[in-house]
Amino acid sequence: MKIAILSRDAKLYSTRRLVEAAQQRGHDVLVLDHLKCDLLIEAGHPYIMYKGEKLTGIDAIIPRIGASVTFYGTAVVRQFEMMKVKSAVDSQAIVRSRDKLRCLQILSKAGLGMPKTAFTNYGVKVKELIQQVGGAPLVIKLLEGTQGLGVVLAENEKAAESVIEAFHNLKARIIVQEFISEAKGADIRAFVVNGQVVGAMKRQGKEGEFRSNLHRGGTGSLIKLSRAERAAALLAAKTLGLDIAGVDILQSKRGPLILEVNSSPGLEGIEKATKQDIAGKIIEYTEELVKKKRAKKEKRETGH
Repeated sequence: MKIAILSRDAKLYSTRRLVEAAQQRGHDVLVLDHLKCDLLIEAGHPYIMYKGEKLTGIDAIIPRIGASVTFYGTAVVRQFEMMKVKSAVDSQAIVRSRDKLRCLQILSKAGLGMPKTAFTNYGVKVKELIQQVGGAPLVIKLLEGTQGLGVVLAENEKAAESVIEAFHNLKARIIVQEFISEAKGADIRAFVVNGQVVGAMKRQGKEGEFRSNLHRGGTGSLIKLSRAERAAALLAAKTLGLDIAGVDILQSKRGPLILEVNSSPGLEGIEKATKQDIAGKIIEYTEELVKKKRAKKEKRETGH
């Protein structure tokens, strides 16, 4: 089987692990920088040129699309899908997860718990906005932020007003969320592959830091999920149409609260915390996708 991993850097831990896991199972693997893919669109014959050559013979792709290049990256995934190449992560599911506001709206409709969240146009009265999420302390997030960047904890109402007004003056789109104090700077990352939680870790922010992201100096440790936490992670991934997802959950007095759902979750932290071969699980799922496609094709051709 020929698998293409869409990644801008072949040296990244997640990319290297996926390559290793695929090669261990005897697959031909190539790493493609999605920003160097040229998309050619014509009636009934879409194709992709990469470094002057037409891409052919690829059975499946595993997208590792960074948030900053979501538009072009998902266009490349969509092109592969048009070429009947199986993708481990659906292009539209990536789009849904990357739009933080849309993602929260979809999860809310499914009845999943989440921190109370407000989003308004720039003309809103800031004091009223703060009260709508229960007052300070509260969390302010840029809609385009990733890995904990663009996330601010406002400890009091005056600070909250200043930060919100500053973002509004910059015409930056933000959401305002209640602060879950009982989480104590920690959250849970549940890693979902093909309808199963294949690993989970508790991420604890460093001292004095409310963000638990490993990129911000947080630490990850193995955790056993409660039944409610497992169910929430699986429903969140399913609701967004993601067969591979990192679901971030806060532990609160009212049960698990979904913070975010990541369509290109990193492998380093979760593999080190759980000692599990998560990359291998992703390759196994990709194999399953291709087998199902081949079985359907054979059934059509033979009529059985």
